Amino acid sequence: MKSRKSVGKRKTKETDILVEVNLDGTGKYSVDTGIGFLDHMLELWSKHSLIDLKLKARGDLKVDYHHTVEDVGLVLGEALNQALRERKGIRRYGWSYMPMDDTLSRVVVDLGGRPYLVYNINNPKKKIRDFDVGLIEEFFRALVTQARMNLHIAQLYGKDVHHAYESVFKGFAKAMRMACEMDPRATGVPSSKGVL
Repeated sequence: MKSRKSVGKRKTKETDILVEVNLDGTGKYSVDTGIGFLDHMLELWSKHSLIDLKLKARGDLKVDYHHTVEDVGLVLGEALNQALRERKGIRRYGWSYMPMDDTLSRVVVDLGGRPYLVYNINNPKKKIRDFDVGLIEEFFRALVTQARMNLHIAQLYGKDVHHAYESVFKGFAKAMRMACEMDPRATGVPSSKGVL
């Protein structure tokens, strides 16, 4: 099997980002975006997806978190797309129900090549410390576009805002782990079209 590793880069006047992923890793991570909550979520994602992640981002945080959060999504999505190659032999679909104390989230992914995001968060709280959790939707929208994936996120219930987003990222991790796995019974691309 070919190596399923890749590197993504983006350098603009607003951000400078380097991402390395290994789909067949063990969940090792080194994440530094300058945004503590985003670092924590990406570390959880790497650990529970078993996708090795090395991510270094520098952005115009004195202006806002928006550019950095969105561009991290773009570059991570690009790296995932490259690592998936032609997507031959993968399971393609993955799903997870993820509890986190009082919270439950459902995350479903299709690595079929068609970008689409459905994003429903039930928790009404807008901030974790100074971080606007609304930016997480921008992160996922950027990621699905570059990764060419269909992603449905539903945070079903839960009062604690940290738990809500932690269950989303852990659910995304488990769904990605399932979808990226090689299927020992599959040959070729998992589509009746013959291409993804």
